[in-house]
Amino acid sequence: MGQALYRKYRSKSLSEIIGQEHITDTLSRALQSGAVSHAYLFTGPRGVGKTSIARILAHEINGLPYTDDSSHMDIIEIDAASNRRIDEIRELRDKVHVAPTSAKYKVYIIDEVHMLTKEAFNALLKTLEEPPAHVVFILATTDAHKLPDTIVSRTQRYSFKPVETQKVIAHLKTIAASENIQIDDAALTLLAEHGEGSFRDSISMLDQARSISDSLVLSDIQRLLGVPPAESIEKLVTSLSNGAAADVMTLVTQLYGQGFTAAAIAKQIAGMLRTHLLTDTLPLPAPTILELLTRLLEVPSAYDSSRFLEICLLKAINSDRWPSPATQVHQVPQAKASEIQVQAKPKIEAKKAALTDVDHDIVSQAETEPPAAPPHKKSDKASAQVNTDDAENWQQVLRALKNKHNTLYGLVRMAHPDFSTKGSVCLTFAFDFHRKRLIDVQNQQKLQHVIHEVTGKNLRIECLVDKDVVAPVSSVSPNVPVSDNDLASISNIFGGGELVE
Repeated sequence: MGQALYRKYRSKSLSEIIGQEHITDTLSRALQSGAVSHAYLFTGPRGVGKTSIARILAHEINGLPYTDDSSHMDIIEIDAASNRRIDEIRELRDKVHVAPTSAKYKVYIIDEVHMLTKEAFNALLKTLEEPPAHVVFILATTDAHKLPDTIVSRTQRYSFKPVETQKVIAHLKTIAASENIQIDDAALTLLAEHGEGSFRDSISMLDQARSISDSLVLSDIQRLLGVPPAESIEKLVTSLSNGAAADVMTLVTQLYGQGFTAAAIAKQIAGMLRTHLLTDTLPLPAPTILELLTRLLEVPSAYDSSRFLEICLLKAINSDRWPSPATQVHQVPQAKASEIQVQAKPKIEAKKAALTDVDHDIVSQAETEPPAAPPHKKSDKASAQVNTDDAENWQQVLRALKNKHNTLYGLVRMAHPDFSTKGSVCLTFAFDFHRKRLIDVQNQQKLQHVIHEVTGKNLRIECLVDKDVVAPVSSVSPNVPVSDNDLASISNIFGGGELVE
C-alpha cells in the first residue's frame, strides 16, 4: 500500500515549512534563546501546517529527531473530537504531574481543542493556570472563536494563514517532478486555487489526479473537481450581458447534463464576475453584479439549488432590461391606469376597513416619529402641479427612491398607489410578502422622507393586499428594442405606466 503524498512530503523541520514564515521564524528564535512557553495555541484553516508544526516543535524543544513515523512516550497526541469529555481531561490532569521518562519536557498536543465540553475546558484551565515545569501544551484548532477567553489568555497564540497560491503551485510542481507526474501549469493552478490555501488538500487532489492519465491537462482536473470549463462560464456571462434568457437557460441545462452541480456553476460565475469588477470590465451594471454575487452565495444551501441558480440568473437579466424609468419618452395611455384605479378603489376601501389592530399599531408607530426632512423649497406653481398630478408625483418618488434606496425602490414599485384619502397614500400589493416588508418601521420612515422631499407633504402610509391589483409602473432598458407584443405584455402585467428608451 503506497503512502499518501501529503504524508510523504510532510515537513520534518521548522525550516521546511512553507507559507508560515511569520510563525516558524518566531518559534526558531525562541528555541535558540531557550524561551519555551508552557502553552501554545495554533489557530487557522485546515491543512496549513498546524499539526505538523506542533509535532516538529514538540520534538525540537526536546532535542529529538522527527520523522513522520516518530513516536515518543513523552509526546502525547490527543484528538479532542473523540476525547472531549471531562473524564479524559481529568485523567490528563492527573498524569501531567508524572515526570517525563527520558525527554526534558512532556508535551501534550491537543488537536481540535474547540471540541472539548465546557466541563472539560474548566478542568484543562486548572492545569494551564499552574502547570508543572516539565509540561508543555500545544493546542490546535480551526475554530478559535469557540475557545473560552480564559483558555486563550493562558497561551501564546499563533495565527496560521492560507498559503499563497503561487507558493502552493511551486510546491506542487516540485512534488510532481519528484513523482514523475506529468501535469501542465494550468492544471497545477486549478489544483492550487481549488485547495484554497491548504497544502494538504492540494497535494491530496494531485495524488488522486495522477491515476487519471500519464499526462494531466486542465480538462482532466476540471472533470476530477467538477469545475465547469471557463469557456462555458464565459458564454453564460456573455448571454447575461446580452439579456438572452433562452441562451442562459440552454447553457445551464447543458452544464447540468455534463454532471456539474449548481453550486460549482455558481462559484465559477461568481469568480468570473469578481474578476470583471476588479478589472472594471463590467458585463452588467455594477449594482446588478453585486446583487447577483450576493444571491450566488446562497445557491449551495438552497432547497432546490438548480432552480434557485436559474432564478438568480434570470433576475439579473430582468434587472438589466427593466430598470426604473429615467427618461420619459413614451407613456402607456393614462386612461388605462385610471380605469384600473377606479376598478380597484372599492376593493381598496374594503381592505382599509379590514386592517387589523396590529397593522394599525405598526402604521401608528411609523407616524409617531416622522423622519427629519430638510426644508422643502418649491415654488407655489410647482406645488400646485404636484397636488394636481398624483401619477407624475409618484414617478418622481420612485426615481428618488431608486437613487437613494435601491432595495426599497424594488419593493415600492410593486405597489398600486391610491391618493384618494387626504393626508395618506394607500399602497396595495398583490402579495402579502411585499406588504409585510413595507410595514417595517425603517422602510416606512425612508419612504415618508422621500415623499416629503418630493412633495413637501408628510403622508401617512397604509399597506394592503389584493391579488387582483397590480402596480402601474414598468420600464425597459434603453438597450432592448420593444415590440408591440412586448408593450402589450408589460401593460398587462403592470397595469400601465411609463416606458423609456
